[in-house]
Order: sequence, then structure tokens, then C-alpha cells
Amino acid sequence: MAELTVSVVSLEHPEWEGSASQIVVKTLEGEMGILPGHEPVLATLAQGPIRIDPVDGDPLFFAVHGGFFSLDANRAIILADVAETAAEIDVARAQEAKAKAEQADDEDLEAAAALRRAETRLRVIEIAE
Repeated sequence: MAELTVSVVSLEHPEWEGSASQIVVKTLEGEMGILPGHEPVLATLAQGPIRIDPVDGDPLFFAVHGGFFSLDANRAIILADVAETAAEIDVARAQEAKAKAEQADDEDLEAAAALRRAETRLRVIEIAE
């Protein structure tokens, strides 16, 4: 059976590498499901969850905050500005950040970005359970 070789790399360090039967990424064009044999892709990642189905294990979920996705010859690279596994996310901190950002002025761009990051983190925790 064909497999995808997947690398998830953030600006800070490699996050995960292994073989997968499927990955789901969120790009600026929308969500993409990738199976072995998929045509080559180069896309900008949108902020959102990413799912990886390893060939030998439970699904992995990452909160990704921007970056790029490339696929060629069953080799997928997720190069993220920030990538956090569900286990790395501090739920209380994400909830606090969300509440704080929701209280900010509607025109505060930093607060809006913080709100999107917090919502992404909380979504990853929700779908990983």
C-alpha cells in the first residue's frame, strides 16, 4: 500500500516525521485531503488545524499558524510559522487568551490575531479528544 512521507517543521524545530495514509491541511484556498498518489501541490497554509493519519497509530492534530505546504511524489512537507501538537497546547492559557482578545477593541488587529490563534488551539484540542 502506498504511503505519504510527512514532515512537520516549525520555525523553531522539527515537530513530527513519519509515514501517513492521509493528511488534511487548511490552505488559503480551503481544506485539502491528501492521499498517496495525489498530484503535486504547493500552497500557503491558513491558520487552522492539520490532521495526520499515521500508518501505525492514532491521528495526530496540530494547530498551525501560517506557513507553506508542499507535496511531490508522496513526500509532504508542512513548513509552519508555528505548529503545536494538541498535547503541547495549554487549554487554560488558550481560554484566557481568547477571553482577553474578545474584550479588546474591534479595531485592535493584534487582539484579532490573538483571538484567531486561541480559537485554533481550542479547536485542535476539541477535535483531538
